[in-house]
Amino acid sequence: MSAPRVPTAKYPLRVLFVCLGNICRSPMAEGVFRAEVAAAGLSALVQCDSAGTGDWHIGELADPRTRQTAEAHGLHLTHRARQFTPSDFDEFDYVLCMDNNNLSNVMGQAGGFRLPHVSLFREFDPEGKGEVPDPYFGGIEGFEEGYHLVLRCSRGLIEHLRTAHGLGTT
Repeated sequence: MSAPRVPTAKYPLRVLFVCLGNICRSPMAEGVFRAEVAAAGLSALVQCDSAGTGDWHIGELADPRTRQTAEAHGLHLTHRARQFTPSDFDEFDYVLCMDNNNLSNVMGQAGGFRLPHVSLFREFDPEGKGEVPDPYFGGIEGFEEGYHLVLRCSRGLIEHLRTAHGLGTT
């Protein structure tokens, strides 16, 4: 895990969430984190996006079960899947992967880029470390569990950003 790079402009800090196809976990994390950032009054200071390491779903909306779960919690997801590219290292201060395979895929593209903070998203989970499980091949309950997991991680990440980057409290 590398130390966070110093952004060119102090704000906004930019966070990228990465999973395999960018239709389940990472768009859920993006939507949840964006809502939590807004609730914390930090929208002018923190921005986010999501991407996938695979190219199967480029241009598609999030999986219907992802959107259904998000809607049940008051979130409307409009993100369309895109693929992670090495230029994302220059665009983002944090690249947060949902599992070790995607972390490995991202790091495999690092080349000569100056790396931002790259890690598993669950690094910011106050209840434990590890991976965010992929709900794609299961039922709606896996998406609901994923929602609560990324909510916890999002809140932990916001606390980290407050401390590490001196963001004000609300």
